[in-house]
Amino acid sequence: MKRLNQLLLAGFCCLTTAAFGQQTRASWLDEINIKSFSEGIPAVLGKTNAAGDSMLINGQYFTHGVGVNATSILAFFLDGKATEFSALAGVDDKGNKNLPHTFYVIGDRNILFNSGEMRLGDAPKAVKVNLTGIKRLGLLVKVNDEGRTKVYSNWANAQLVMQGNHLPQNIPNTDERYILTPPSPKTPRINSPGIFGARPGNPFLYTIAATGDRPMTFAVDRLPKGLSLDEKTGRITGSVAQRGTYQAKLTAKNALGKTTKTLKIKIGDTISLTPPIGWNGWNSWARNIDQEKVIASADALVKMGLRDHGWTYINIDDAWQGKRGGPLNAIQPNEKFPRFKEMVDYIHSLGLKTGIYSTPMITSYAGYVGGSSDFEDGHITDEIIANKRSYRYVGKYRFEANDARQFAEWGIDYLKYDWRIEVPSTERMAVALKQSGRDIHYSISNSAPFANVRDWARLTNSYRTGPDIRDSWNSLFVSAFTLDKWAPFGGPGHWNDPDMMIVGNVTTGTQLHPTRLTPDEQYSHVSLFSLLAAPLLIGCPIEQLDPFTLNLLTNDEVIAIDQDPLGKSARLVQETDGVQVWLKPLEDGSYAVGLFNVGDFGKTPESYFRWGDEPAKTFTFDFTKAGINGRFNLRDVWRQKDLGNFTGAFKTDIRHHGVVLLKMSPAK
Repeated sequence: MKRLNQLLLAGFCCLTTAAFGQQTRASWLDEINIKSFSEGIPAVLGKTNAAGDSMLINGQYFTHGVGVNATSILAFFLDGKATEFSALAGVDDKGNKNLPHTFYVIGDRNILFNSGEMRLGDAPKAVKVNLTGIKRLGLLVKVNDEGRTKVYSNWANAQLVMQGNHLPQNIPNTDERYILTPPSPKTPRINSPGIFGARPGNPFLYTIAATGDRPMTFAVDRLPKGLSLDEKTGRITGSVAQRGTYQAKLTAKNALGKTTKTLKIKIGDTISLTPPIGWNGWNSWARNIDQEKVIASADALVKMGLRDHGWTYINIDDAWQGKRGGPLNAIQPNEKFPRFKEMVDYIHSLGLKTGIYSTPMITSYAGYVGGSSDFEDGHITDEIIANKRSYRYVGKYRFEANDARQFAEWGIDYLKYDWRIEVPSTERMAVALKQSGRDIHYSISNSAPFANVRDWARLTNSYRTGPDIRDSWNSLFVSAFTLDKWAPFGGPGHWNDPDMMIVGNVTTGTQLHPTRLTPDEQYSHVSLFSLLAAPLLIGCPIEQLDPFTLNLLTNDEVIAIDQDPLGKSARLVQETDGVQVWLKPLEDGSYAVGLFNVGDFGKTPESYFRWGDEPAKTFTFDFTKAGINGRFNLRDVWRQKDLGNFTGAFKTDIRHHGVVLLKMSPAK
């Protein structure tokens, strides 16, 4: 083993002359921005194991290499400019002793290395493969982990030998960015949800979202006592003291015509009767968020027309927090937010709502003050800030009531509460928010244990069903295509949440960059989230939206599936020949159906990677296999086009990792 390591180390950063006189350079894999090549959800770190500790295999330490939390996918575009990959593959000594790991090196669909099953305590296996002519390289560590943690594996002493000064690149995303949805008509169309809930006596804010030429005026008939309408903006504000269900009639009018829509207003104990839709700042700006960026995002939401399609929330994630103080001894904003209440009021003046981030831990994940402390007054020391990882636990003294009252006084409408979720902290904040005097959507994050799903549905308005999503098909698949078991528990007032949307420009683990999802994968992404009745939170900078991404987010028929008042989540009703069929019942008696070409993903080692030559599938959707019978009018939702009446089956082509999204209405 010692001799093997010496041979591998000898190649580091050496210039050699390959065949035909081509100079090559060997470089450590850990000296590139390794996170940008990760297409899985779990952590990927250079020079350490995936937990950030020393890399150790069978008692042997390594100072170079890549630590991963399997199942792990690393994808590189080499374009024929590499000659060799070498490493020592093995299970980290701090990993799970019960699970077998299999390491694969795959080049242009061909398996170049297969370790066979390896377990904790096994000696590392030497990897040395010829990459001459290889365009796409995949490194896979496969574990049937079933959600277990500490599944740590290492590519120790991993090196790539590249020609000249060439470096590995991300897999190119050059697929056609085709636009399906036609422009919105110039005549008025109301797009805001047809149902809205508020608690008795609490502040009420509902904005009539409508597309069409401006100027436009609004009217409402049968508003309950206590509410009033701004006819120019469509904002309905006030409060309703009397419990009950009220039927209001909304009207939007411009020079070309008018339209109406019924709004059911339910005053009672349940809020968030449809999933929240809006924007969250983390995948745009991460720790660099500030008041100026938040206001710019709110302005952009209006300017880009998203508000007119129903997008409502402007949510500030981690990094707004200063220290605890003020009359309530609550968390106060830091210097990046000098006029916090003024900012919230401005967002409300646009007809939008404001969200905020907190945690019951002593420090947030970004190292800012949290909702508990080991000190009675809740103060935070420089030592705590400097050693934030050591203080990611719920402290002895807790300040849920203080913080909830402060959020309410500021006018906050949404709370993202982020930690390793457990029931007691969840319930304490749930009680505090209900007693705050304001309706605040309560979202807990992340990775809510499924075993306690009834608690999350009882106590919260949305709950993260998994870890942080990344901009790759692999991450999307794990985050969303596995949620069938959660479906029965989501519904009005309590929504299954697979995390933020990963379209546009994102910063998931690296610098701001265009999403690595292909256009087809992005259509699948938005379609499935809408079918699941999931919160729709844009993660990209709104002011940077390109026409393709904006089109993805402004199809009112797709949004209506997500916001359907029935509040049912789609179920996986059929999987045949690499096509998944997801079926969602709608309030009007029709169905929304997603036909997804997921291919053989996860069934073979090479299926985890994108090779660029994947074909479309011709698929016959058999209605009876989905549990429905009869004659239906089918509508292509993305194209907003009627396809005709069909009995029994519907045949269509589905692009790789793409979708055909249908609305099925019983034929008359």
